[in-house]
Amino acid sequence: MTNRQIPRAKDRPWLMRTYAGHSTAEASNALYRRNLAKGQTGLSVAFDLPTQTGYDPDHILARGEVGRVGVPVSHLGDMRRLFRDIPLERTNTSMTINATAMWLLALYQVVAEEQGADPALLRGTTQNDIVKEYLSRGTHVFPPVPSLRLTTDMITYTVHHLPKWNPINICSYHLQEAGATPVQEIAYAMSTAIAVLDAVFASGRIPEERRGEVVGRISFFVNAGVRFVEEMCKMRAFSRVWDRITRERYGIGDAGHRRFRYGVQVNSLGLTEAQPENNVQRIVLEMLAVTLSRDARARAVQLPAWNEALGLPRPWDQQWSLRIQQVLADESDLLEYGDLFDGSRVVEEKVAGLVTEAFGEIGRIEGMGGALAAVESGYLKSRLVAAHAERRARIESGEERIVGVNCYESTEPSPLTADLDGAVMTVDPANEARVVAALRAWREARDGARATAALAALRTAAAGTGNLMAATVECARAGVTTGEWSSALRDVFGEFRAPTGVGGAPVAVTAEAGTPLAAVRAKAARTAEELRVGRLRLLVGKPGLDGHSNGAEQIAVRARDAGFEVVYQGIRLTPEQIVAAAVAEDVHCVGLSILSGSHAALVPDVLGRLREAGAGDLPVVVGGIIPNADARALRAAGVAAVFTPKDFGITTIIGRIVDEIRTANRLDPDPDPEPDPLEVSA
Repeated sequence: MTNRQIPRAKDRPWLMRTYAGHSTAEASNALYRRNLAKGQTGLSVAFDLPTQTGYDPDHILARGEVGRVGVPVSHLGDMRRLFRDIPLERTNTSMTINATAMWLLALYQVVAEEQGADPALLRGTTQNDIVKEYLSRGTHVFPPVPSLRLTTDMITYTVHHLPKWNPINICSYHLQEAGATPVQEIAYAMSTAIAVLDAVFASGRIPEERRGEVVGRISFFVNAGVRFVEEMCKMRAFSRVWDRITRERYGIGDAGHRRFRYGVQVNSLGLTEAQPENNVQRIVLEMLAVTLSRDARARAVQLPAWNEALGLPRPWDQQWSLRIQQVLADESDLLEYGDLFDGSRVVEEKVAGLVTEAFGEIGRIEGMGGALAAVESGYLKSRLVAAHAERRARIESGEERIVGVNCYESTEPSPLTADLDGAVMTVDPANEARVVAALRAWREARDGARATAALAALRTAAAGTGNLMAATVECARAGVTTGEWSSALRDVFGEFRAPTGVGGAPVAVTAEAGTPLAAVRAKAARTAEELRVGRLRLLVGKPGLDGHSNGAEQIAVRARDAGFEVVYQGIRLTPEQIVAAAVAEDVHCVGLSILSGSHAALVPDVLGRLREAGAGDLPVVVGGIIPNADARALRAAGVAAVFTPKDFGITTIIGRIVDEIRTANRLDPDPDPEPDPLEVSA
């Protein structure tokens, strides 16, 4: 006899996914099949930015972006190749796609039917949460009202035709990346869910007796940070808030339909370029936040790789992340026990507090007219920019400690990063030309008359009030391209530029005498005086399709607080537009923010256009996830400074920008203020 307790039968583990896709449909298909062979139990498709934002690879805005952060899918042929030899009827597929979600689901359904699958058996998720795109991720296309219509049409279609499919996963993941507190994550995600469900039920397309089925197919996609106790409590709070909303607002009696169903990717924002080996334990702690509590356990988990702050992970790096999940599920005893936190007074107090505060914020949003009104007014965006600025200020002051970044910086050389340029995967620059050539061949070979007729029917349907899904499925079958589908809807719906949130963000770092910001303000003021201008002017530009605007917004806010006049027009600009704005506004520096890997194509284009405009002496600085070799090439091309995630001190960056302005204008070097030890360590 032993004292060991005999555990109950093990729970079934969560779906294990790897967020993946790159270069071409063929290359991504090979990667998916290798990952499935390694024990991955679901697919998570990463689409490239042109696909996400509704452009074909030969569009001017797609330059440098094709196949960079995901796989390009331009038409039915690409989707066929993406899932070749992968039986979709037996595969659970998550597609991180929002503005063009209806289009990608239509392509997926048609490919499944070509495989002989019954659409009623298809399982998976389309993200399809457009609200968070306006706030954080930036892959929106259409204005809020028609975007909500697309979401509503998809949901009602899947209820009747793809009943096992999750037509939306409401995504708070990118809200945390944009700075959201746990309360904001819960409140903004739930407000989005309310807006979606209200619209679906108001459509009249769902019988009263089937409302529970709609609620039961709503899923969520969340983020888990390194404060794993707080994050675990957040997940329990999410569950309670969702249960109460669906029971009280929508009258859903079935507890199964009210269950909070979520998948998760743990936090990528907290991964560091400095001492990146530390990212492994960060990833493990973040995974525990969404697996330890059985009653609030994730249904699907995908983990980033240790080197994502350096560049695009290699297959081996993704395998390491998959193995982390498998060790927890198969080697530990986690799945053998009930909820470990039931009865904990500490946990209960924290969860209750989060629930109360979240409902308070939901009430404020409801008072504004709901989530869409709060987006259009700029309220939600300004609150996120402010929360992110406050977090950055805590890091810079040392109040929030990041190991290897603002404390414990000394380190032994790491074998993982001995060859930095080989520590990440690179996409062949010639790939884009091959994809564009294949797209043009597809257009030439298809039945042009059928494609034209399908697009005309889509425009007619969009101008009316009927469900757009049937017209979209016909476009897929007719060989229409991603860009053509989106362009037809742009013709009817128009486009939308979301508020930046910069103007309304409060001051997060004070400029009191003796502070680093005060010194930078003084240096900027002296430089402006020497140049005989009222204030220095900085243009913050985001060329291409990268919608990750958090860094650009924080630079814009801090430069404003340092006395700059800031020109920031938001995301998705061409190099031509950026240069035109720089010349028209007579700025003293251009700052470019690119996280998608398109810097090698877009930055030299901006530099060349500045020279053509007679502004070749204007200093250009660049920030983003930029490998060392690329940084050297950019500086050789004429970039004044390159900033990467290791440069976490924003005030120091603004000071560097002032220095570059002085150098470009042949001013005497200005003595640096007394350095702040935390920022020097960056």
